[in-house]
Amino acid sequence: MARGGYGSGSGIPLRDRVRAGGSPAAPVDRPSYEPEGFSVDSPARHCWVAVPVDGSRPSPGLLLEWRKVERGRFEGLVVYAAQLRPGRWSTVTEWVPAELLTQAGP
Repeated sequence: MARGGYGSGSGIPLRDRVRAGGSPAAPVDRPSYEPEGFSVDSPARHCWVAVPVDGSRPSPGLLLEWRKVERGRFEGLVVYAAQLRPGRWSTVTEWVPAELLTQAGP
């Protein structure tokens, strides 16, 4: 891992490197589908997980993506914190059925 571990780096600090072309990144495409009650203003949004893996009360999470699993059924890829062992918290990433998710806030 000498000198960053990724080749010579040409001596330009990371903060000064610019992508070729200099144009800003293209906007993220919005999903063409989304269960009712969720907005599509952002590719990621806050939500509540009704039944988290640790069996506790509803937990706040970050919804990253939707997938359609059957006709009319959706699952959301969610990241949230759960207490998997007494006094030990961990992040959980899982596909959760849409009926167990609600949008948080406006």
